[in-house]
Amino acid sequence: MRPAGGTPAARDAVGTDATARLIRTLTITIFLQWLGATAIIPMLPVYIRHLGGTDLLAGLVMASFFAAGVLLQYPMGRLADRVGRRPVLIGGLVVYSAASFAFLLPIVPTAAIALRGLQGAGAGAGAVAALALVSGAVPAERRGRAFAAVYGGEVAGMAVGPLIGSILGAHHMDVLFLGSGVVSLVACVPALRISEPVPAGAGGPGWSGRAFGRLRLHRSLVGAVVAAAALGLTTGVYDICWTLLLLGRGATGWQIGVSWTLFAVPFVAAARPSGWLADHVDRRALVLAGLGAAAAFCASYPFIHSVPLLITLGGTEAFGFAAAMPAMQSLLTQGSDRSEVGRVQGLFGTVQTASTAVAAAAAGAAYAVAVWLPFLTAAVLTVTALAVASVVWLPVEGRVHPRAGRAAEAAADAGPAQVAGVAGASVEVQ
Repeated sequence: MRPAGGTPAARDAVGTDATARLIRTLTITIFLQWLGATAIIPMLPVYIRHLGGTDLLAGLVMASFFAAGVLLQYPMGRLADRVGRRPVLIGGLVVYSAASFAFLLPIVPTAAIALRGLQGAGAGAGAVAALALVSGAVPAERRGRAFAAVYGGEVAGMAVGPLIGSILGAHHMDVLFLGSGVVSLVACVPALRISEPVPAGAGGPGWSGRAFGRLRLHRSLVGAVVAAAALGLTTGVYDICWTLLLLGRGATGWQIGVSWTLFAVPFVAAARPSGWLADHVDRRALVLAGLGAAAAFCASYPFIHSVPLLITLGGTEAFGFAAAMPAMQSLLTQGSDRSEVGRVQGLFGTVQTASTAVAAAAAGAAYAVAVWLPFLTAAVLTVTALAVASVVWLPVEGRVHPRAGRAAEAAADAGPAQVAGVAGASVEVQ
C-alpha cells in the first residue's frame, strides 16, 4: 500500500488514503458552504426592511431557517441512510444555491420566509450528510480527530462569511446572494469527488440493512442528544442577547464584530488538539467539562461591565466548545450501526436546532424583563441537562481503543442484542 497522502494531521486523523481524502474533501466542502451561508446573515434583517417588511417579518425570515432544520434534518438523515450520503450532501448544496439565486428575483417581502426556509433545508441536509459520511467511514477510535477537522472547516467558514457580509453591507445584498449561491455550487465540486466506502443500504461489512429498519436509541446516543439540547440553549441565547449585551455596555460596532470573530478563531485553532483529546481522553469528561465551563461563562456575562473583558472571555469560552464538540459527536455515533448514522445525525441536528430556536425565541422577551434572566436561565438548564447526560453515560465506555472500537462496531452492525452489551440498554424507534 502506498503511503497515505495529505498532511500528517489528516493521516493521523483517519489512517488510510480513502478516509484521509474524504475528510479533506468534506472539510473544504463544508468550509465553502458555510462561508456563503453566513455571509448574508449580518445584513439580512436590513435587507428585509428595504423590501418593505417589518421587524416582525425580519424575525420570521430568520426563524424560518431554524424551522426548516427542525422539520427536515431527521427526514434528510433517513433519506441519506436509504439513498446514500453523497447525493443528500450535493442535493442540499444545490437547494441552498437555488434559494440564494431566487433572492435576486423581484420578490415580495413575505416570499423571503419561504426562500430562507429553503436555505435552512439545504444547509441542514448538507450538515447531516457530511457528518454521516464521517460516522460511516472513520473507525470509532479515530472519529474525534475527523469530526474536529470538519467542524474546523465549518467554523472557519462562519468566521469569514459574516466579515465579508458586513464589509459589503446592505446596499450590496444582490452581490451577497449571488456570491452565496455560486459558492454553494462551487462546494459541489469537491463533494462530487466523494466516494462512499459502502453504498447506503448495500451488503458488506458494516451494513446490516438497518437503513430500512428502526433506529436504536442506546445510552451513548441518548446522552449525546441531551448534551445537544444543552448546547442549543446557550447558542440560542447568544444569537439574540450577545449583541444586545455588548451594546448595553457601550460597545462599538467594530467591537461587536470582533467579538463574534474572536469566538470562531480559537475554535479553529483548537480543532486539531481537541480532536486528539477526543480520541485519547474520556469523551464524557470532555463534553461535561467543556459545556459546563460554557454554562459558567454564560452565567457570569450579565454581571460584567467591561467590554474588553467580555470580548476576551467570549473568545476563551470557545475553547470549551471546541473541546466538547468532537467528543460529543464521537459519543453520538459510538455503538451505532453504520447504516443508520444518517438518522442518528438527523436526530442530533433536530434536537440542537430546536433547542436553539426555542432559546432564541424566549431570550429576547427574557432580556426585556432583566438582562441577567436569559443568561442565568440558560446556564441553569444547561447544567441540569449535563447532569442528566452524565447519569445516562455512566455505563458507556468513555475511551474507545482500536480493538474495542472494532468489536463495538461489529456488535452494533450485528443487531440490538449485541449493542445492549456494548453501549448499555437500547430501544428501537422508527
